[in-house]
Amino acid sequence: MHLERDVVLLITHSGDFFTIDRVAEAVSKRGVQPFRLDTDKFPMTLQLQANLSNYDSNHRLKYGDLSFNTKQVQAVWMRRIWQPDLGKELAPQFQAACSTESLAVLDGFWDSLRGARWVDDLQRISAAENKLRQLRIASEVGLVIPRTLVTNNPQEAREFFHQVKGKMVAKLLRPLSYGMQASSFFMYTSAVKEEDLLDAETLRYCPTVFQEQIPKQQELRAVYVNGNLFVGALDASEYAAYTQDWRRGTKEIFTWQPYQLPDKLIRCLDAFMARFGLVFGAFDFIKTPSGEYVFLEINPTGEWGMLERDLDYPIADAIASALLSTSPKSNTLT
Repeated sequence: MHLERDVVLLITHSGDFFTIDRVAEAVSKRGVQPFRLDTDKFPMTLQLQANLSNYDSNHRLKYGDLSFNTKQVQAVWMRRIWQPDLGKELAPQFQAACSTESLAVLDGFWDSLRGARWVDDLQRISAAENKLRQLRIASEVGLVIPRTLVTNNPQEAREFFHQVKGKMVAKLLRPLSYGMQASSFFMYTSAVKEEDLLDAETLRYCPTVFQEQIPKQQELRAVYVNGNLFVGALDASEYAAYTQDWRRGTKEIFTWQPYQLPDKLIRCLDAFMARFGLVFGAFDFIKTPSGEYVFLEINPTGEWGMLERDLDYPIADAIASALLSTSPKSNTLT
């Protein structure tokens, strides 16, 4: 069946639920057709066709019984891009090449959507995922950041450990899993002990991010959508004794509470988002026992489903409004 009306394209993967469904529902209520594109289903199930010449270009997408021309796409929500699921029949020696080529075709396909409104632009998402750039921009707009060292030199790591008086954590620059529940293959933010650094030669193979350990009263997830903020707070005293990362705790421990950030901090977040040109972002902060707010990171495609689920925040509705905004397309691909 060919879709006749305008489409909002929702880019995700087949294992994504709740958030994608809520945004699709919010888009439908505004009279626009949502179209879910599960990127892991390309090329096995999802079909793309591009015809280009000096005279015309035409791009079509077919998924199941539905198809449309990309000229019909009014807006795009960039949630996730996933590795292709190529099944087990393809010989292992061809898997990597086919996966790489499929992702390259997808990357080229996005160009046919350059006239749509994106939340958010792929290049800006990529720029904002750089954690070191995040820390620099955060400091420049007035946010407090932790003392941070990124190194593959074991001696520098040991020296930094003593500089922060043994209060140090290790983390990754890039996540290894995505979703409301982390996969088993995931490195959480972890406290570092002195004995961990006695034989730290493995840093030669993988540089690590070390930060001073910030005392926690609360951990905050602040979801920013086109100037609107939805903030949830966790009482860190419930889990800080055994983990530095709230994602490691059991669901029973966590009770998300609504939270209001101070106006000064909100202005800093506005400036931060403007610097990156982002409409959406999920910020993580620590509020210390002394009342200081410390910026940890922003995930430009971060999780928010738990806040909508537990606090009844209208985040999906805000995303749909941002997608269908009539304001100038300042965030489109060029």
